[in-house]
Amino acid sequence: MSGGPLIVQSDKTLLLEVDHPDAQACRMAIAPFAELERSPEHVHTYRLTPLGLWNARAAGHDAESVVDSLIKYSRYPVPHALLVDVAETMDRYGRLQLVNDPGHGLVLRGLDKIVLVEVAKSKKLAGMLGAKIDDETIAVHPSERGRLKQALLKLGWPAEDLAGYVDGEAHEISLAEDGWTLRSYQQEAVDGFWAGGSGVVVLPCGAGKTLVGAAAMATAKATTLILVTNTVAGRQWKRELIARTSLTEEEIGEYSGERKEIRPVTIATYQVLTSRRGGAFTHLDLFGARDWGLVVYDEVHLLPAPIFRFTADLQARRRLGLTATLVREDGREGDVFSLIGPKRYDAPWKDIEAQGWIAPAECVEVRVTLTDAERMTYAVAESEERYRVAATARTKLPVVKALVDKHPDEPVLVIGGFLDQLHQLGEYLDAPIVQGSTTNKERERLFDAFRAGELRTLVLSKVGNFSIDLPEAAVAIQVSGTFGSRQEEAQRLGRVLRPKADGRQAHFYTVVSRDTIDTEYAAHRQRFLAEQGYAYTIVDADDILGPALPQID
Repeated sequence: MSGGPLIVQSDKTLLLEVDHPDAQACRMAIAPFAELERSPEHVHTYRLTPLGLWNARAAGHDAESVVDSLIKYSRYPVPHALLVDVAETMDRYGRLQLVNDPGHGLVLRGLDKIVLVEVAKSKKLAGMLGAKIDDETIAVHPSERGRLKQALLKLGWPAEDLAGYVDGEAHEISLAEDGWTLRSYQQEAVDGFWAGGSGVVVLPCGAGKTLVGAAAMATAKATTLILVTNTVAGRQWKRELIARTSLTEEEIGEYSGERKEIRPVTIATYQVLTSRRGGAFTHLDLFGARDWGLVVYDEVHLLPAPIFRFTADLQARRRLGLTATLVREDGREGDVFSLIGPKRYDAPWKDIEAQGWIAPAECVEVRVTLTDAERMTYAVAESEERYRVAATARTKLPVVKALVDKHPDEPVLVIGGFLDQLHQLGEYLDAPIVQGSTTNKERERLFDAFRAGELRTLVLSKVGNFSIDLPEAAVAIQVSGTFGSRQEEAQRLGRVLRPKADGRQAHFYTVVSRDTIDTEYAAHRQRFLAEQGYAYTIVDADDILGPALPQID
């Protein structure tokens, strides 16, 4: 019997002993194929899922390497049935292939004839398949390429898409050569994406996902449509592309609520593409406005549902998804896999930190005790209102101020999910607020002041969850969130991970109300931190404030 850190169970759960000397090496080995489910202090629970194993397979990990990792780190003999199941699940990926046949166009080819017969009989594929060509090949309507991949994934037979891509309209794009080069992991990410043709690159916030996008564009040398979360993010992309590539301002168009420019490189917001008039999407023409050679999806974990429908029709275009986490709160990871493409590259955050490309971070949960009046309000609240009551308790205000004061020389972001609470904080801290209704011009003015050091504290609503480039931010204080959202946790931690000029540490605080659902949701969000190898400590508000808590009216 070995003394490994992992216990592999027949129900496909993996238990990792956090304090074991080999725990970190084991976590790195299983991260490509196992999903973290729970992360209390001493034992973390992972689960093996078909999608996780198929993503690993598409990223180049074979069943043998997965099995070897499980056996190497397991404390007890690994159940044989589980090893067989892992191998068979991974073997399901690619038994069906979408290819371009010289004589028949797009076809579904079965490396296993019986599987092809099985799926062809499924009513879920009705209308997607054409005539049977031979025992191994069925014609596919080209317009159904995306929807067919979605349907096959749901049937448990994910197809490998080898049908290739149109080059699109050529447009010369090269990387600027003035004093910078791609980091090794960025180049590996581009190579992994290009070899697969389409797919997702997972990198920490602050690790240069935009540069990966720019390098992919320089590789494609074609017109490019870039989809972003908001106008501010789009303008950040434009600034980076002008600084890092041969592209000029005239070659890059903005397609947003404010402007409708279509140029060789066009940056569009998800919001404008999903806007409707009279029930119809009025801006879908953008997808056909040019012969795009590449479509880039920034923050692919936030992709609105309608974009999936549009993307199903773009399967002949190369597609690059960029994200810090593949976790989606709506459970549509399968649609990302089938329509954008599988995960092509994933770098653990702690790896990038060890190389010095993102700042080391201290993660702390500060627990506050509600006043008797607040506890009573919480006790009598309707169940759907309890999180708001707990998350927005005024008792948090002096704790947040004490944390801000604890870092007098550091730029601080205070981030929350409820506007009334943020207005209270803005007044209490004498700090400006950036929220959804803040104009783009005012947002950029405040962000510029923060970057320049003229503004030390900024209060952010959920706009802080999206792509905003504030490299100087060194402290983030989270006061409320979207229930237990791990993707939100990733974005918020990412706000402070840009490397600091003097190499100093970043600080990420979460202020939660003790003995309420606020604590439960915080624990769920913190699974993301554990997934990435971050330890977080829990402290009492008294440790921050001292024993005499200021009273808030």
